[in-house]
Amino acid sequence: MTEIRHIVFDIGKVLIHYDPHLVFSRFIPDETERNWFFENVCTHDWNVEQDRGRSWEDAEALAIKTHPGHEENIRNFRRYWHEMVPHAYEDSVALMKRLIDKGYDVTMLTNWAKDTFKEAQARFPFLAWPRGVTVSGEIGLIKPDREIYEVHARNFGLEPAASLFIDDSLKNVEAARAAGWQAVLFEGAAKLEEDLRGLGVRV
Repeated sequence: MTEIRHIVFDIGKVLIHYDPHLVFSRFIPDETERNWFFENVCTHDWNVEQDRGRSWEDAEALAIKTHPGHEENIRNFRRYWHEMVPHAYEDSVALMKRLIDKGYDVTMLTNWAKDTFKEAQARFPFLAWPRGVTVSGEIGLIKPDREIYEVHARNFGLEPAASLFIDDSLKNVEAARAAGWQAVLFEGAAKLEEDLRGLGVRV
């Protein structure tokens, strides 16, 4: 296996906590009703299109047209987005910092809407520590599409075989491997450190 020289972090649920229930437990206290809302109105697939680059205005208009009785909560998704990302995972951030300090080439590759990522950058200064980031909403591609891995590698001059991708989504990890990268599934900072050591990474 090629020695790892480049380490690429996902961000959401790897470095920063994300949970829309934190907001909507206030607006829709009943868990069954709240789950229905996420499964039928502001769904995962609906939100992913913002990660791909669709504007929130267009997203809201589409959802409101389909579910007019839920207009207020549809708008609440973007309105209170900042409460869905309440804190960083300090142990993960510390591990990333150690890797940078040891001389590894660290970058980030994330599915994230363009405007909300700018908000995250303002709130979490550590997002500026790595050499750079590919944000899906800025380039119109999302994981697990193979092309986003190829674009990231090309833009940052990475050798895929010498690159390690870290993501909390198994399908994104598998897609990175299919693109010729090494990859590990994130299951907490302690497990990640163990995985890195097993791959010969100095931590």
